[in-house]
Amino acid sequence: MVAPTLSVILITLNEAANIAGCLASVAFADEWIVVDAGSTDATCEIARQFGATVVAHTDWVGFGAQKNRALALARGRWVLSIDADERVSPALADEIRATVAADAADASGNDSSRAAAAVDGKLVGYEFSRLSNFCGQWMRHGDWYPDRVLRLFRRSAGRFSDDLVHERLILAGPTGRLRGELLHDSMPTLESALEKMNRYSSGRAVDQQRAGKHGGLAGALLHGGWAFVRCYLLRRGCLDGRLGVVLALYVAEGTYYRYLKLGLLAGPQRRPFD
Repeated sequence: MVAPTLSVILITLNEAANIAGCLASVAFADEWIVVDAGSTDATCEIARQFGATVVAHTDWVGFGAQKNRALALARGRWVLSIDADERVSPALADEIRATVAADAADASGNDSSRAAAAVDGKLVGYEFSRLSNFCGQWMRHGDWYPDRVLRLFRRSAGRFSDDLVHERLILAGPTGRLRGELLHDSMPTLESALEKMNRYSSGRAVDQQRAGKHGGLAGALLHGGWAFVRCYLLRRGCLDGRLGVVLALYVAEGTYYRYLKLGLLAGPQRRPFD
């Protein structure tokens, strides 16, 4: 059996509304690994119908550790990590296919300029821009764009950090950049955005506490205010119109609550954030 060249990995929980579109956008891969955290909808069935290998873990160990579970199951020389609410655009798909194919050609002894560049530069991963949709609008400014994410990498050279949220891909080598965009549609409504902000700010507070950082009301106000200025003015979120203001406030509020919760973790109210 020929070993797969490209494996796609993703973690899921009740993503029946998204999983089909996500997997369809990466149909060019050789294998698809789905690690599920106990979905009660049709997520696993849809993934299996697509041809994905689905492994269920009812215990939630955090985003980083969960993705490492998926990575351990991948067999491809290259791995593409995506989320269920993301789609690989056609332009990005072409870039990924060309990069992986060039590396395979070089590995088999063929002369390819793209493969030669990858070998000479010892590139072990690639980042690309992520375009996110916020309450029905694609946001092309502010903190959310170009939002470069590192997602394509040599399996042997990478692992994910153990952060509860906002995990990082840790690679043993230099990286490059691909053209095209990863489309991210995670917050269709303001209600879903606020719910996600609450969960993520709690998780990030725990991560920061583990890293030895401190928070409190003063830090929350300072960092929250700076987040708004950075997102709306310095990174030109104002060019996204009315939702540019809303997004800047959203970013600022998430930052504010993260530092406020971080401060509370040191006090008697720690248990709600454990």
